[in-house]
Amino acid sequence: MSFDHAQTVTTPAPPSAVWALWADPATWPSWDPSVVGVVLDGPFEQGTAGTMTLAGPFEVPVVLAVVDPGTRYVDELTMGELVIRIDHVVTPLPDGGSEVTVSATIEGPGADDIGPMVTAEAPLALAALTAAAEAASA
Repeated sequence: MSFDHAQTVTTPAPPSAVWALWADPATWPSWDPSVVGVVLDGPFEQGTAGTMTLAGPFEVPVVLAVVDPGTRYVDELTMGELVIRIDHVVTPLPDGGSEVTVSATIEGPGADDIGPMVTAEAPLALAALTAAAEAASA
């Protein structure tokens, strides 16, 4: 079973402001309502593993599967047989600002059931992320 969700927003904030928030997991709880905390066992680079505490609270293993500094990262959460991949991409807009796309793919038993719960707060997270990036770049 598989579930997919994606959302794209634009912001006047530059890609560097968005990336600064993404690359600092200590900020994640401030803009993502589903995240209580993140501890990585190394730098923000491809292959680094750690633990993400989600609202509930419950802890899940997380791995940075892809990190393209300044433009993209993918984190993978493993919850039993479920694997949740969240792809974060920021691209500059021609007239300034950024386009931010976050997409989630959930695979495994019950993906269709848990998918809507996992992605329910995605619009709130994107709005808070872009507001924080705009405030930081003002």
